[in-house]
Amino acid sequence: MTQLAQVQGKVEYRAGDGPLLCVPPGEVEIDVGQGDVTLSWGNEGTRQSAAIPAADFARYLAARAIVVERG
Repeated sequence: MTQLAQVQGKVEYRAGDGPLLCVPPGEVEIDVGQGDVTLSWGNEGTRQSAAIPAADFARYLAARAIVVERG
């Protein structure tokens, strides 16, 4: 189930074997899988997404870097 959330702090992901990149602040869609969480967002007219491990997502929630919208 897709949920909306707000990125309010530093949230990083790794694109393949490359460097860590930051998810921009603002609204994201989240889809929770079995071992990871996919974040999707719009950026200058394009859609981007990143999968992060569930443990990292939980850490971002605890730090309030990601805040899930209740609705």
